[in-house]
Amino acid sequence: MTAWLNKLYETFIETGYYTLLFQGLGNTLVITLGALAIGVVIGVLIAVIKYFAEDSPALKPLALLCDLYTTAIRGIPVVVLLLIFYFIILSSANGITVGILTFGINSGAYMAELIRSGINAVDKGQMEAARSLGMSRLLSTRTIILPQALRYILPAIGNELIALLKETAVAGYVAVVDLTRAGNLIRNNTYDAVNPLMIVALSYLAMVIFLTYVLRGFERRLNKDKH
Repeated sequence: MTAWLNKLYETFIETGYYTLLFQGLGNTLVITLGALAIGVVIGVLIAVIKYFAEDSPALKPLALLCDLYTTAIRGIPVVVLLLIFYFIILSSANGITVGILTFGINSGAYMAELIRSGINAVDKGQMEAARSLGMSRLLSTRTIILPQALRYILPAIGNELIALLKETAVAGYVAVVDLTRAGNLIRNNTYDAVNPLMIVALSYLAMVIFLTYVLRGFERRLNKDKH
């Protein structure tokens, strides 16, 4: 036990590499939260467009473009997408910006289908009742349909957030010092393979457990409000 603690001290404290680990953790959280915000916005827009297109022929072409987007993005591995954005589309941007945009665009394709399925799970009579009261379709969707759909899609969005957090582990491909790359750099420089990688793994596990706990709290509150 003492030997292990001494090795931890040598690897992280004596070398000062613990600061690199915190830097990587910060970059991972920034990329994850930024990408989540972009993904939710894209997902809501696409889901609403496709929902409205069911009764509006004028929106059919736009819905087809949305289908093309989701098919293309979901069909390309996120690592390849990240490299395309970094070396071709956003070659002048820094790695963190590229990571946020890439993971956000990738997440948006999945969020769109999650949100659309949640909207479709709401009883259609809710929309009919709102329209009979003189509310517009857009207002009805925003104030009645989406809040009810949230109860159906929150668990799935939570799973997408956890998946997004773990997907950012490939951000090191575009010169971002995220949590995974920080651990790998420490491993290369200290020749200690066990401790840096185990600390990285435990850090991801701790974040996933925390997110799971928070999301379950939201679910309980929504279920409580429902009753």
